[in-house]
Amino acid sequence: MKKVTGAADRIRRLEVQGATNVAFAAVEALVEQMKESKARDRAAIFEEFAEAKQILFASRETEPFMRNAIRFLEWKITEAEWNTNRELNELIHNIAEELLDSFMKARQRIAEIGAKRISSGTCVLTHCHSSAVSTMFRLARERGADFEVIVTETRPVYQGRITAKELLEAGIRTSMIVDSAVRSFIKRVDLVVVGADAITSEGNVINKIGTSMVAMAAHEARIPFYVVTELLKFDPQTIHGEYEAIEERSGDEVWPNAPGGLAIMNPAFDVTRRDHIHGIVCEEGFISPHSILEAVRRRYPWILEQGVSST
Repeated sequence: MKKVTGAADRIRRLEVQGATNVAFAAVEALVEQMKESKARDRAAIFEEFAEAKQILFASRETEPFMRNAIRFLEWKITEAEWNTNRELNELIHNIAEELLDSFMKARQRIAEIGAKRISSGTCVLTHCHSSAVSTMFRLARERGADFEVIVTETRPVYQGRITAKELLEAGIRTSMIVDSAVRSFIKRVDLVVVGADAITSEGNVINKIGTSMVAMAAHEARIPFYVVTELLKFDPQTIHGEYEAIEERSGDEVWPNAPGGLAIMNPAFDVTRRDHIHGIVCEEGFISPHSILEAVRRRYPWILEQGVSST
């Protein structure tokens, strides 16, 4: 399981960041691992797959996109007819390509929809780093919109710096503020746009810690708050009453070599309630967070079918 454990370690250490990158790093590792399988029958192969899946699932608690991507592979190879490892390797490679193609089309559609909300003179605030949000911003700029983005630092790992660099490279006017300055700047912006790491059946969004604070500031100032995300980040377990797990990371990220005896709490994510979300920009269009379950059922029914049996 060297391919899988190596990927899991990189994901755990944040060498791979962002829900999209994590999902595809996990899928790539799983595909490569199955190529090395010495199993001689379907039962043994599925046993190996299950072991690899659990290793990857355990690498990050708040990664439904990764879990859904792996479930998609499992569902497809379970339904397909194959007898040899060679046939399986070809099949799983094609499935991974299918998933990537579907994702890229969804990402482009999301960018197309979201870019329409950004016109010249607009000032947007964003928190953390989201490849979907960055793609939307780049497309809006390519289409001639001259706008400004205010980026939060996003402590303690400073993912906002990734966003700032990408936007500057795209020729977008960009400013950075510390996270605690959001309320001071919120009335300067026309809208807030963030990504998501997970979506629940209630339409709540789990994203980088601090997102709910930004949403509440926007709500108070009557500034629209939009979430830009793929529906593949929907967590089917939340349909059955379970809460999306919130990953607690090492206190060393907050204060390396902190004084002995100091307790440091470092949750990586928080929950933004749907009541503070004006709309979700996804591959189904611009939808209300209240209709998320219906949208997932239309676009990816297999998520709902596989979610419970493949936990």
